[in-house]
Amino acid sequence: MATNYLKSYPLTLLTAVVVVALSLLPIGGPELTRDVPFADKWTHMVMYGGLTSVLWLEYWRCHRRLSWRRVAVGAVAVPILMSGTLELMQAYCTTYRSGEWMDLLANSAGVCIGAVLGLSVLRRWRRHDG
Repeated sequence: MATNYLKSYPLTLLTAVVVVALSLLPIGGPELTRDVPFADKWTHMVMYGGLTSVLWLEYWRCHRRLSWRRVAVGAVAVPILMSGTLELMQAYCTTYRSGEWMDLLANSAGVCIGAVLGLSVLRRWRRHDG
């Protein structure tokens, strides 16, 4: 089953690994985001919006019929749960990161934006496929 996901969703899994690495490795810092208001929150939204968008595109590539239950769980709930888990890991498993509720909120907003983008692309593709 794991190899099936690896074959079906390679870009999603790669994107998830990048998000995990960026969330847990000691890279970046306040000096990188000092000049842009809420740059950290925008970064969180882009990371999770990108992850969710890639997931939607690969879902559509692998499945011609939309299963709302699968999409709700796999493309919305799982990335939000992943986000919450990473925020907890930042708070309790690292000394150089902090878990924040506002980060979780920004991540969740990114997931919702990515889901809306994914759904709109899916609907356009569906119209073109006939």
